[in-house]
Amino acid sequence: MAFFTYLHVVVSTRLAELRRDGERGDSPVPTAVIIAGLVVAALAVTAAVGDKAKEWMDSIQDAP
Repeated sequence: MAFFTYLHVVVSTRLAELRRDGERGDSPVPTAVIIAGLVVAALAVTAAVGDKAKEWMDSIQDAP
């Protein structure tokens, strides 16, 4: 029975500490969404630059 009393006190104390600490920072989800968006934008820019470079290289090859 003493073990259950001890366990109850430990859990209650920890929960009280967690409730008291209201400022725990941002969730990692918005940061992950921002990073994913930046990766998609970087891939789009890289693809666009690659296409323009390929067009430019092809135009040089076709020149007389």
